[in-house]
Amino acid sequence: MFCVLERNGDIMCVKDVTIQNQVGLHARPATFFIQKANEFKSSIWVEKDERKVNAKSLLGVLSLGIVGGTTIKIIVDGSDEKEALEGLVNLVESGFAE
Repeated sequence: MFCVLERNGDIMCVKDVTIQNQVGLHARPATFFIQKANEFKSSIWVEKDERKVNAKSLLGVLSLGIVGGTTIKIIVDGSDEKEALEGLVNLVESGFAE
Protein backbone atom coordinates (compact mmCIF):
# COMPACT_ATOMS: atom_id res chain seq x y z
CA MET A 1 0.00 0.00 0.00
CA PHE A 2 1.13 3.48 -0.70
CA CYS A 3 -0.52 6.82 -0.17
CA VAL A 4 -0.05 9.76 -2.50
CA LEU A 5 -0.48 13.46 -1.98
CA GLU A 6 -2.70 14.88 -4.70
CA ARG A 7 -2.36 18.39 -6.11
CA ASN A 8 -5.34 19.60 -4.10
CA GLY A 9 -3.69 18.48 -0.85
CA ASP A 10 -5.75 15.31 -0.37
CA ILE A 11 -4.10 11.99 0.35
CA MET A 12 -5.23 8.90 -1.54
CA CYS A 13 -4.21 5.29 -0.76
CA VAL A 14 -3.58 2.73 -3.52
CA LYS A 15 -2.65 -0.95 -3.63
CA ASP A 16 -2.27 -3.52 -6.40
CA VAL A 17 -3.71 -6.90 -5.49
CA THR A 18 -4.07 -10.16 -7.43
CA ILE A 19 -7.41 -11.98 -7.47
CA GLN A 20 -6.75 -15.32 -5.76
CA ASN A 21 -9.88 -17.34 -6.50
CA GLN A 22 -9.96 -19.21 -9.82
CA VAL A 23 -13.18 -17.80 -11.24
CA GLY A 24 -12.43 -14.18 -10.40
CA LEU A 25 -14.92 -11.50 -9.42
CA HIS A 26 -18.13 -13.11 -10.65
CA ALA A 27 -21.47 -12.23 -9.01
CA ARG A 28 -20.97 -13.80 -5.57
CA PRO A 29 -17.44 -12.57 -4.73
CA ALA A 30 -18.20 -9.22 -6.38
CA THR A 31 -21.18 -8.89 -4.03
CA PHE A 32 -18.91 -9.60 -1.02
CA PHE A 33 -16.45 -7.00 -2.33
CA ILE A 34 -19.15 -4.35 -2.76
CA GLN A 35 -20.67 -5.07 0.66
CA LYS A 36 -17.24 -4.63 2.24
CA ALA A 37 -16.63 -1.39 0.27
CA ASN A 38 -19.98 -0.03 1.44
CA GLU A 39 -18.93 -0.45 5.09
CA PHE A 40 -16.66 2.57 4.65
CA LYS A 41 -17.29 6.28 4.12
CA SER A 42 -14.35 6.72 1.73
CA SER A 43 -14.68 6.86 -2.04
CA ILE A 44 -13.36 3.58 -3.41
CA TRP A 45 -12.49 2.62 -6.98
CA VAL A 46 -11.25 -0.52 -8.69
CA GLU A 47 -8.98 -0.16 -11.70
CA LYS A 48 -8.12 -2.81 -14.30
CA ASP A 49 -6.26 -2.06 -17.52
CA GLU A 50 -6.62 1.73 -17.10
CA ARG A 51 -10.41 1.41 -16.62
CA LYS A 52 -11.64 2.68 -13.24
CA VAL A 53 -15.08 1.99 -11.72
CA ASN A 54 -16.82 2.72 -8.44
CA ALA A 55 -16.10 -0.20 -6.09
CA LYS A 56 -19.51 0.28 -4.48
CA SER A 57 -21.31 -0.51 -7.76
CA LEU A 58 -22.03 -4.15 -8.61
CA LEU A 59 -22.52 -3.41 -12.31
CA GLY A 60 -19.34 -1.37 -12.41
CA VAL A 61 -17.23 -4.10 -10.80
CA LEU A 62 -18.78 -6.86 -12.92
CA SER A 63 -18.23 -4.80 -16.09
CA LEU A 64 -14.46 -5.06 -15.59
CA GLY A 65 -14.59 -8.82 -16.28
CA ILE A 66 -12.02 -9.63 -13.59
CA VAL A 67 -10.87 -13.25 -13.81
CA GLY A 68 -8.68 -15.26 -11.43
CA GLY A 69 -5.03 -14.25 -11.51
CA THR A 70 -5.82 -10.69 -12.64
CA THR A 71 -4.09 -7.85 -10.82
CA ILE A 72 -6.36 -4.95 -9.96
CA LYS A 73 -5.67 -1.62 -8.32
CA ILE A 74 -7.80 -0.56 -5.35
CA ILE A 75 -7.89 3.21 -4.87
CA VAL A 76 -9.33 4.74 -1.70
CA ASP A 77 -9.82 8.39 -0.76
CA GLY A 78 -11.51 9.53 2.43
CA SER A 79 -11.57 9.65 6.20
CA ASP A 80 -11.24 5.87 6.70
CA GLU A 81 -9.12 5.11 3.63
CA LYS A 82 -6.45 3.02 5.34
CA GLU A 83 -9.00 0.80 7.10
CA ALA A 84 -11.01 0.45 3.88
CA LEU A 85 -7.98 -0.49 1.82
CA GLU A 86 -6.80 -3.00 4.40
CA GLY A 87 -10.27 -4.60 4.65
CA LEU A 88 -10.67 -4.93 0.88
CA VAL A 89 -7.14 -6.24 0.32
CA ASN A 90 -7.65 -8.86 3.06
CA LEU A 91 -10.92 -9.94 1.44
CA VAL A 92 -9.33 -10.32 -2.00
CA GLU A 93 -6.25 -12.11 -0.64
CA SER A 94 -8.49 -14.57 1.25
CA GLY A 95 -9.97 -15.69 -2.08
CA PHE A 96 -13.42 -14.54 -0.89
CA ALA A 97 -13.60 -17.76 1.18
CA GLU A 98 -14.43 -19.78 -1.92
